Amino acid sequence: MKKISQLNLFRAFASRNYTLYFFGRAVSQFGTWMQRTAVVWVVYTLTHSAFLLGVTIFAEQFPSFLFSIPGGVAADRYNRYTIIKITQIISMVQAVLLAVLVLTGHTAVWAILLLSVLLGIINAFDVPARQALINDVVASPDDLPNALSLSTATASLAQLLGPALSGIVLSVFGAGVCFLLNAASFGGVILSLLFMKLPTYLPKKTNKRVIAEFAEGFSYIKNNRDIGLMVTMLAVVSLLVLPYNTVLPVFAKVVFKGDASTFGYINSFVGIGAVAGTIFLASRKPGVHLKRILFISTILMGVGLICFSQIKNFPAAMLFAAIAGYGSIAQFTISNIVVQSDAAPEMRGRTMGVLLMAIFGMLPLGSLLTGAVSERIGAPATVLFQGIIAVVIALIFIKFLTRSHKSGFKTV
Repeated sequence: MKKISQLNLFRAFASRNYTLYFFGRAVSQFGTWMQRTAVVWVVYTLTHSAFLLGVTIFAEQFPSFLFSIPGGVAADRYNRYTIIKITQIISMVQAVLLAVLVLTGHTAVWAILLLSVLLGIINAFDVPARQALINDVVASPDDLPNALSLSTATASLAQLLGPALSGIVLSVFGAGVCFLLNAASFGGVILSLLFMKLPTYLPKKTNKRVIAEFAEGFSYIKNNRDIGLMVTMLAVVSLLVLPYNTVLPVFAKVVFKGDASTFGYINSFVGIGAVAGTIFLASRKPGVHLKRILFISTILMGVGLICFSQIKNFPAAMLFAAIAGYGSIAQFTISNIVVQSDAAPEMRGRTMGVLLMAIFGMLPLGSLLTGAVSERIGAPATVLFQGIIAVVIALIFIKFLTRSHKSGFKTV
């Protein structure tokens, strides 16, 4: 392990607990992306409606926004390790129920939406606890940015390979098998948790109500300018730009005249860019100006979306899909690093809860907006406008993103 820790890219693997966390989560992320791809493809195949694609994403993500207050407080108040075990088991049950619906021929949009709502509630408790747990499993606080970037890389690699594999499985075996594979993948996280050796958990005593504790989180962010601006920018990008993936099935079926495999390939090329972005971020040395990287990445995302929306040649369009993915991944990764690095340990779960509210509150609304606009002006024009908006947002926040960081944590 000593040898590995000397490599800047993989220094977080010096911690046995983090290594277990990383590989367990990686397995689960592959299943998650297979299920996401299968869900939106099933809904679009049943309805041929871009608006209902937005509704499907809204159904999964908006409950995460509604329940992010108790989720963030729970991550600070209770044992994160236990919370994650519970959420993984319930997520496994949710995937099995989806599989049963499809395999028994009872596929209905309302049932898929209902199970998507359940998954959104689960994620409201899982994500704050899972992100905050990274602080508990890394060997050194200096390894935190690297650990967060590598953890994001698991999702990016899954986004690269999961949809492509899902497209093949969808074509050959059907959506039910995709859902079963996702259910099995949660076993990876559960096993990794069981093999971890963490200090004995000491319950925290508090007489404060959940709302009062979360209000402290908002007050804390309000008084921390860097965290506040980062959350604000992420919220705007999540509302107006990142939901471009809502209409990717339309590009696959209508623009490029393809099928489920085509949809999987588009997602995979977005994933190629995302993987490249996370490897780049993970390899940065302490002291790098991450917010400046976020500025450049946002510009790249905008340019990638503009070109992708207008190019009808599939191979050429995939190049720009990858560029858009490269720029997209920096949005949450860098915001996550800034918030977790700057936040006080006792406020970390709640600040992560607010950050997730910015994502889960805005992304589903943005998905509805993207689907509705696409119904009126078409998917290519919608993504064109989203690319232009990304460039405008980067320019609006240019002063914040390019000035020297003044907080105590030099890495951001």
